Amino acid sequence: MQVSRQPSENNQEVPAAESLVEVTRGGITESRHRGHIIAVEPEGNIVAYLGAPETVTYLRSSAKPHQAIPLITSGAADRFGFSEKEIALACASHSGEAIHTEVAASMLQKIGLEPSALKCGTHEPFSPEAARQLREKGEEPNVLQNNCSGKHAGMLALALHLGAPIESYDQPSNPVQLAIGGVISQFTGIQIQDIAVGVDGCGVPVFGVTVKAMALMYARLIAPPPEFDDHTKAACARIVSAMMTYPELIGGSNDRLDTEIMRAAKGRLVSKVGAEGVYTVGVLPCKDWRRGIGIALKIEDGDDHRARPTVVIESLRQLGILADESLEAVSRYAFFPVKNRRGDVVGEVTAEFELNRTAGTQH
Repeated sequence: MQVSRQPSENNQEVPAAESLVEVTRGGITESRHRGHIIAVEPEGNIVAYLGAPETVTYLRSSAKPHQAIPLITSGAADRFGFSEKEIALACASHSGEAIHTEVAASMLQKIGLEPSALKCGTHEPFSPEAARQLREKGEEPNVLQNNCSGKHAGMLALALHLGAPIESYDQPSNPVQLAIGGVISQFTGIQIQDIAVGVDGCGVPVFGVTVKAMALMYARLIAPPPEFDDHTKAACARIVSAMMTYPELIGGSNDRLDTEIMRAAKGRLVSKVGAEGVYTVGVLPCKDWRRGIGIALKIEDGDDHRARPTVVIESLRQLGILADESLEAVSRYAFFPVKNRRGDVVGEVTAEFELNRTAGTQH
């Protein structure tokens, strides 16, 4: 697995994105956010779409549940006695609160390594409260507060279990990353040599696939195909259970999109954001979607704050996944007021799109 370094001028023409969110001020639409959305069944059947879902982009942190699969299928998670909380944290983009750093520290203690072994770097915690406490104490952020510390602790555990060099666990040629690349290929149905590979914000390989392939990955996470081996099926079940049982570990105690959506859905889906406007969700089999579905979207300009949550909530509403009480629980992410410097509301950010539904869909 090699890092792709193609110059931008060699890229094919970018497919057309659709307008998804409008930002109005007074009677004028001042800005628009465009992007791509798709929902698919585990067999790959498209049930809804908008834009150009064949657009290739990076999974970013939406890959984390799949990056954790080799940790389980290899036997490493069981060897080191990882709990369900620790499996959840391996899938997380956490807020750097004490509930997160304590679990990350426990993972490292179980594998006999110090935080210095983590190669994810440091950043200010996503939690405003945790960041405020650091500033008040005059302390710098530590590596356990990195939102990817659980993922990296899991990768270190896998390296130790495989006998791979831990000093290079983050490199594309390391057996850890090769195993993860194999999972991405398996769940997308794309040959590994055809998957673009870059470097993620935390330093490990990041995979570039179509938005449609991202949705398929999540459809297969919640409902693995019959041809998948039993170890992989069991790993999927453990990851889905851990994410739904501990949504606060996937995001944070409050005001994190993944956490709030999983809380609102109450055991009906797993939710995972990725940087640069990426979002993925796996909806478990239910009355409306008997085989379950995977959903993925990409905001073209990478907006994570006003466009992505608005589009996520509206997509889940249109697909009948959030309604009534569950929709009300996340309503604050469906609409954002535009305010002036005095705090007056002078406009709004709203979703303005209708998904294309394919013939014969279940809902």
